[in-house]
Amino acid sequence: MIKVTVKIEGMMCGMCEAHICDTIRRAFPDAKKVSASRKHGEASFLTESRIDEEALKKAIADTGYTFVSVLSEEYKKHGLFGR
Repeated sequence: MIKVTVKIEGMMCGMCEAHICDTIRRAFPDAKKVSASRKHGEASFLTESRIDEEALKKAIADTGYTFVSVLSEEYKKHGLFGR
């Protein structure tokens, strides 16, 4: 699994967070555990394969928010109690 973290500017409320999550789900149907935080200015999700960063940037920009950066890293699932 790959964890993708996207830095985004312009989220101001819970509806903004929901809008970003819906946008990611539409752009990447295999995305799992999609979440967004206006407080941290980021969204994150898990995926089985590498994503097209340009497609992600375009999807975010098309919603009216500002794409800042993206970080993709290997995600290791932790067992029970984080072990």
